[in-house]
Amino acid sequence: MSSRIKFNRHLLHPWADLPSLGEDEGTPLITRGEGVYVYDDQGRKFLDGPGGMWCMQVGYGRKEIADAISTQALDLSYASAFSVMHPKEIELATRIAEVTPGDLNRIFFTTGGSTAVDSALRLCQLANNIKGQQNRKHILCREQGYHGSTFLAASVTGKERDKSLMDTEKDLVHFLTSPLLSADPLKRSEQDFCDFLMEELDQAILEIGPENIMCFIAEPVLGSGGVVVPPKDYNRRTWELVKGYGIIYIADEVVTGFGRLGHWFASKEVFGIQPDIIICAKGLTSGYSPMGAAIFSERLMDDVTGPKGRGATFSNGYTYSGHPVSAAAGLASMQIIERENILDHVRSVTPLFQERLRDLSSLPLVVDARGMGLMGCVQCSYERDKNSSLENDYELGALIDAECQKNGLVLRPIINMCVMSPPLVISDGQINQMFDILGRAIKTVATSKAL
Repeated sequence: MSSRIKFNRHLLHPWADLPSLGEDEGTPLITRGEGVYVYDDQGRKFLDGPGGMWCMQVGYGRKEIADAISTQALDLSYASAFSVMHPKEIELATRIAEVTPGDLNRIFFTTGGSTAVDSALRLCQLANNIKGQQNRKHILCREQGYHGSTFLAASVTGKERDKSLMDTEKDLVHFLTSPLLSADPLKRSEQDFCDFLMEELDQAILEIGPENIMCFIAEPVLGSGGVVVPPKDYNRRTWELVKGYGIIYIADEVVTGFGRLGHWFASKEVFGIQPDIIICAKGLTSGYSPMGAAIFSERLMDDVTGPKGRGATFSNGYTYSGHPVSAAAGLASMQIIERENILDHVRSVTPLFQERLRDLSSLPLVVDARGMGLMGCVQCSYERDKNSSLENDYELGALIDAECQKNGLVLRPIINMCVMSPPLVISDGQINQMFDILGRAIKTVATSKAL
């Protein structure tokens, strides 16, 4: 029995289309990777446009990380964070604290980004309960934001065209307008649009009551919502506004952390903000082993620890919290990023990446090409001047994706958006290769549709 038939018979993949479950014949069967490329079971070579899932920072086939994983598995394959500590989690937490902004020095390890978001929200709830502010339960978030698939994380996720029949918390969660300038129906200037977003946020806080709001959670650049780069000064102004009301600010850097924008973390270095909590995952281990983290500020922890803690326990954790093998992978990945000056490399190749990305704006079907750092999105539509149907947008995204695969490029199609976040070690030549293939694919699909 072939692996593909086994896939159709036994696997339930993320975001599986239930009506066609078991009928998939087009999903590539990837068997190995090297550098920025992956190979399928037929030996075909693909440039990995999405970098796995925004996570393959240092690329595939890094023996140094594999050796670190192997050595750790032999020395100590598991240790329960509920009752013991081990050297690698201590070392990794120390290393992360060295590169986080300000007083973000307390690291809680999780299994990934979703569980890190849930853990952060639960600690915020606990902190307010300890401080006698049980009324502070409401959460502010944004349309097109993505924060995960666990219940709380999914509840604060606002991918408006990707809603499902699965349940989420609705009474305590409030969504604000996406900061995507190109989607503004009034076609305001960047400054006017930013002013509108600030007014909307301020009004929402006043309507709910600042004394009832627990936190605001936001990605500095919205990733899975379509690489939404907010207007200039939006992140800083948002942070200043919510802090003025005493509301906890959570920066979800699952995508932007560990080098995607040319810095360990983007919050302070790129956007000038000092969050109370940073969420990270993905690039933390360069995708070599599952791990996430919620990073808490000393200011936040000081309010709930020691005598102020009132005997409370942070009764939240996971069997694989601080897993020794994952911690070893994270340390090895960080060492490679530092030794090879990969953050500098990202900043050096970003101009070409963004130039080639924006050059696609003139192609037929393309309604927007946007990005920042090594993040990019090309949004396409059959109808350039008006909204297309969801069915047509899914079809268009699938056609472009299939054409790219035929020519050696894997994308991440999110409905009608072609998303790219390649390994950070990508070269100028490989960037050109990626955008050459994508450009030809869009032209081919446009021609086939006689547009």
